[in-house]
Amino acid sequence: MNTSDTSLCGRHAVVTGGGSGIGAAIAEALLRAGARVTLMGRNAQRLEAQREQFAALGEVGCIAVDVTQEDSVTRAFEAAGAVDILVNNAGQAQAAPFAHTDTALWQRMLDVNLTGVFLGTRAVLPGMLERGHGRIVNVASTAGQIGYAYVAAYCAAKHGVIGLTRSLALETATRGITVNAVCPGYTETELLHASLEQITSKTSRTEQQARETLLRSNPQRRFVSPEQVANAVLWLCSPGAEAITGQSISISGGEVM
Repeated sequence: MNTSDTSLCGRHAVVTGGGSGIGAAIAEALLRAGARVTLMGRNAQRLEAQREQFAALGEVGCIAVDVTQEDSVTRAFEAAGAVDILVNNAGQAQAAPFAHTDTALWQRMLDVNLTGVFLGTRAVLPGMLERGHGRIVNVASTAGQIGYAYVAAYCAAKHGVIGLTRSLALETATRGITVNAVCPGYTETELLHASLEQITSKTSRTEQQARETLLRSNPQRRFVSPEQVANAVLWLCSPGAEAITGQSISISGGEVM
C-alpha cells in the first residue's frame, strides 16, 4: 500500500467488523490513504486492541455495535457522527446441509449478513444525500454470485446483499453516492480457518487436504489475502472511481462466476 497517499484526507470512514481479518485490513488501507476511521464490531476489547495497533497511522476510534439490532446500530452511528465512507463488512458464515438448516440458523445468517448491511446503510444514507457525496462498499462474497453446497442460508443472504447493492446504486446514481459490493473468494481469515476445522472434524481429511479441496475453485491455486480485498475497497472509495456503482466485483483469483 502507498504510505504517502492522502487521497481520502478529510473523509470519515466506518468499517463494521473492523476488529480483525478483512475489516482490519480495509481500515488500515483507508487510514493510510488519510481517512479518519471508526472501527465497529461486537467485541469491544478486540476493537480497542486494533485501534491501539493503528494509532500511529492516523485518527482512529472504535464503537461497539451489534449490527443485527436496530437500536444498537442507531446508537453507534449517532455516536460516530457524519460518515463519508461506509464499509459494511460484518458477517458470519455457518454451514449445514439444507435438510438440517433450521429457522434459527437461517434467520441468523440473514440478520448478520443482510439485515446488518441494511441497518448500517440506512443510518448513513440521509447524511450522504444531504451532503451530495458518499461511498458505500458492501463486503459480500463469491457466495453471493454463485451457489455453494451446504451454505444455502449464507448464499441466500449474500445474494441479497448484491441485490440491495444494485437497487440502491440506481436510487442514488445522480446524488453523488456510489454503492458497490466486493466479493472475496476463500480468504485467509479466522472465518477460513473455522471452515477448515469444520471440514477436518466432519471428514477424514487433514487440514492440508481440506485446503486443497477449497483451492480447487481458485484458478490461481491460492487463497485471497485480506490486503487484496482492502485494495479493491480503497479503489472504490478513492477519487477517480465515481463512475463505478452498482457493481459486484469478484476477488477470487479468476473463479468463474
